[in-house]
Amino acid sequence: MSADDSDDQQDPLWDTDLDAFDAAEPITLFVALPESGVALPSPDELDDAQLTEKLWQVINALSLFGTFLHSTDHLSDRELYALLWSDLLREPAVLLPENPSYSYHIDIIGSGSEEDNNLRLKYYADEMERQQWLEEWPEDGLPEHEDPPYDRDRRLPQSEFRDLPVM
Repeated sequence: MSADDSDDQQDPLWDTDLDAFDAAEPITLFVALPESGVALPSPDELDDAQLTEKLWQVINALSLFGTFLHSTDHLSDRELYALLWSDLLREPAVLLPENPSYSYHIDIIGSGSEEDNNLRLKYYADEMERQQWLEEWPEDGLPEHEDPPYDRDRRLPQSEFRDLPVM
């Protein structure tokens, strides 16, 4: 078999995944979560303890939908829940929770905006990434590095654990 021949053969599982994605009706997580039993009260209705509990309920429910958050450590629990509630959970998404090889990722600072880039460089980028940025965009400058004020990301559910066998 030549290299060209292998390009002509497609993985049937890949085709099945694409067909499922194409056939899926986008839905907002703001609709999907309550349909699955997770209420989404306004952040203003919750005191700090209730809000933290609700945030983790939402985070864990999202993982059951195959949805995973990234880059959250610069936000307080209230700021993150408010952002999810007012904006990010309201965006249409294709969800395939029954397919462990598919996941939907929400990077809190993934928009590519100047503000998000600065947050990435300030809190999340390692020194090599910071230096590469400075070499490519010297006119932009570089924010001083700070450790993120919160420690949540390391505890977030991760997509790579979806396809592990249940024991």
